[in-house]
Amino acid sequence: MPEIAFARLPEIAPAEIAAHMSDPRLAEHMPLLAGTGAWDAAAAMRFVAAKEACWQRDGLGHWAFVADGRYAGWGGFQKEGSEWDFGLVLRPAQFGLGLPITRRALAFAAADPRIPFVTFLLPPSRRHLGALRRLGARPLGEAENGGARFLKFRLETA
Repeated sequence: MPEIAFARLPEIAPAEIAAHMSDPRLAEHMPLLAGTGAWDAAAAMRFVAAKEACWQRDGLGHWAFVADGRYAGWGGFQKEGSEWDFGLVLRPAQFGLGLPITRRALAFAAADPRIPFVTFLLPPSRRHLGALRRLGARPLGEAENGGARFLKFRLETA
């Protein structure tokens, strides 16, 4: 298992994030990416600025995940109304790190009194939901976000 670190997104070169987000395999399971096409450094910088604004507004946001010193993806918590939603977007070669990263992030949430529960929004194209169920998340039905349909789950952290 590689050594995993959580870093802030501005610590990652915009070209790394742009290459990651341009991978066509991501668009298959990320409806909000559909039609955005290839990312460039400017798009990555806008993305990072938007995620950093969440840190400024809410005191929490998205991290970059680094495995053995190399960028593996991004994710974290974003406030959606009164709920904290957890998202995780890994490079395809790093998909196997999803559960260890999620467990670590959920431990962070459990220690934060602002987060009594976490929600997960997954596209209907995601068929392998066993890990989410093993974590204890329960289905809440469907939700819309950004004009796209998602399956919504909730996990109590307390």
